[in-house]
Amino acid sequence: MKKYILFSILLVSFCAHASQNAQRTTHYAKWSLDSCINYALTHNVEVRQRINAARQGELAVTEAKDRVLPNLSAYGSQNFSFGRGLTADNTYANRNTSSFSVGAQLSVPLFQGLRVVRSVKYAETSLRALVEQSEAVKDDVAINVMAAFLQALYSREALGVARTSLEISRDELKRREILLDAGKIPELDLYEARAQVSRDELAVVNAQNDSVMALLDLTNLLDIMNDGSFDILPLKDEHLQMPSLEEVWTNMQIANHTLRAAVIRKQAAGENVEVAKTGYIPTLSFSAGLGTNYYKTSGFVNEGFAAQMRHNFAKSVGFSLNIPIFDGFSTRNSISRARLEQLNSELDLDNTRQQLYKTISTAHAQAVAAGSKEKASEAAVENTKAAFEAMTVKYDNGRANATEYEKAKADYLNALADRLQASYERHLRIRILRHYNGNR
Repeated sequence: MKKYILFSILLVSFCAHASQNAQRTTHYAKWSLDSCINYALTHNVEVRQRINAARQGELAVTEAKDRVLPNLSAYGSQNFSFGRGLTADNTYANRNTSSFSVGAQLSVPLFQGLRVVRSVKYAETSLRALVEQSEAVKDDVAINVMAAFLQALYSREALGVARTSLEISRDELKRREILLDAGKIPELDLYEARAQVSRDELAVVNAQNDSVMALLDLTNLLDIMNDGSFDILPLKDEHLQMPSLEEVWTNMQIANHTLRAAVIRKQAAGENVEVAKTGYIPTLSFSAGLGTNYYKTSGFVNEGFAAQMRHNFAKSVGFSLNIPIFDGFSTRNSISRARLEQLNSELDLDNTRQQLYKTISTAHAQAVAAGSKEKASEAAVENTKAAFEAMTVKYDNGRANATEYEKAKADYLNALADRLQASYERHLRIRILRHYNGNR
């Protein structure tokens, strides 16, 4: 029996460990840009909160529609009274009384001053705004993930440049050791080469840290745990066409969720003014009720319970008309507040338009500048590489000093770094423009 229990425990532990490893392998497989964006759109906390807000908006629409439904309630009560009390003869006497009543009431709103109709319309418009806001948050999350993903790729490429610089410095150190043995360079040049290797080793460590932090920032944005196994795939070698500024702005005014949410909020604010105005309109309601009661007093002959319940049965119907005359300026103040909210929504719409145009115009200018910088950097890489190779030959033959050699190498590596930075900057800005334009 003990062996069976021990075997069961080991089997369960093995299955749990295997399942955990399988989940870890699946979870931390290399992620593409699209998979990161899709995961964030599904799991991001702010996106989920906006979805819940939209669901609350659906409940608000349902509640507004339910206000046209009748109210039906039932009641029942039992009361006891002891001691001296006022009698029908206007004298006081000791009486013990008990009473019981039961009934039902119905109230039907016939006309509520158009409040229900306008409230439903306002709730439905507000729901549309909430849905657009939810989609706008998704746009922001997608752009943030896009930027973090490209930053992680850039940091990885920058690490490659740092390692290239280290390899060149190590090769140069070996060459200088040979040249020093041949008596072609002073010993100081060897010390300079060793110092440069140390500096490049430190640069590699810093680049590695930057790469790790960039991946960590991405996983934090995705809200997943990163134990060091998380990795991303490089982007496909594709030439993205940059849309024009006019094209992006035209499409944004039609399909951008942030702008559409602001437009709908302005419309909802106008409908809220109409809701507030219903405070001046009369209301009409219908009511009906039925009930019966039983009453017993000590010292008197009381009819039986069943007989009283039958004889005391009563029915009632009625109409109630409410005409507002003066409500302490409550309706007037509500209208004023609604109009101020309408004015704020108009200002918010103008500000949203301005901010979005600034965003895409800045992204377009940055993309153009990065493209120009990338082209210039490509030429600089070719020229500085040729200059560095020529300087290496001159230095090996003793026709150049160590300072000239290090400057040529630094110019070449800086050109590589500038080209890399410009490439990723252009790629990011183009992707942002394409996202706003409706194509990722």
